[in-house]
Amino acid sequence: MKFGILLDHQYDLGDDLHRRIGETVEYVQHIRDLGYDSVFGIHHYLSSLATPQPMPLLSRLVEHSGSMQIGTGILILPLGHPVHWAEEIATIDQMSGGRFVLGIGSGYRDAEFASFGIDRRTRVSRMNEALSVMQRLWTGEPVHHEGRHFTLDGVRCSVLPRQRPHPPIWVGANGPTGIARIARQGLPWLAPSNVRRNWAIGNLTEYREQRRAAGFDDEDAVFPIHRDLCVADSADAAHAIAGDAVRRSYGEYVQYGMDYFESQWEAIKEKALFFGSPDDIAAKVSDFAAAGFNHFVFRAQWLGLPIERSVEIVERFAHEVMPRFRR
Repeated sequence: MKFGILLDHQYDLGDDLHRRIGETVEYVQHIRDLGYDSVFGIHHYLSSLATPQPMPLLSRLVEHSGSMQIGTGILILPLGHPVHWAEEIATIDQMSGGRFVLGIGSGYRDAEFASFGIDRRTRVSRMNEALSVMQRLWTGEPVHHEGRHFTLDGVRCSVLPRQRPHPPIWVGANGPTGIARIARQGLPWLAPSNVRRNWAIGNLTEYREQRRAAGFDDEDAVFPIHRDLCVADSADAAHAIAGDAVRRSYGEYVQYGMDYFESQWEAIKEKALFFGSPDDIAAKVSDFAAAGFNHFVFRAQWLGLPIERSVEIVERFAHEVMPRFRR
């Protein structure tokens, strides 16, 4: 069982980003020393919040992350060219000594695609084609490619990843069609944080069945999931600490067409958040682990929550919950 942290590097516009990034460095050092297995950054452009870009941020964190895996959770792959992504990712994989995990997704925000001059309806085909081209570039051999979105004429990647044939690739998806496609590719499906327990477990079961049908077994397979985490003396205490901040963070999604974060918040709050006492959290982890999830990536930062509270949350989990799963 592995446990990681999703950095929520989103801040109010006008915030002091130099100070915030310094806090993030110290936070990652603390996560490292507590024994977590991984740390991930997020990716958006033109956000309503000040959102430092993940690749330069993760590059800053390489020397502070110890032996943890470090990666994107997720990178919006359709918004870039595969040559650009291939060399950027290979570079940071070399910098980290082969610890990079490439989490990708197709994106959803209209303004991002419109500003890049990309038809949003092509995002899935662009992501799949870009990933295929990147995997070929990472062989180090000349790549000839003429596809729907990209054309390469015998070019060769100048930087190759340290991990061979390439870094692990996790793919995010929120619907059955996308999850089935990931299963057929034999890639890990990164389950989202904001879904209810039965949805996550039901889709994991279906994903694993389709994955096996495509000829992939479960040996050494990774089944990751994002969850929001607050460990306190009780569920009420956890919501008193972070309830307003987590709701404010999810409220930012409403402007991007996700109205259910407002209309269905009470159900989401009760069924999707890992908020509660150490015993409560251990029971939730055990439940999801029994269904097959084996790499939990927790977010313990939200808008307006002081970094000291986030540190307390990851400390309590590391000291009072994590040891139960490290036997």
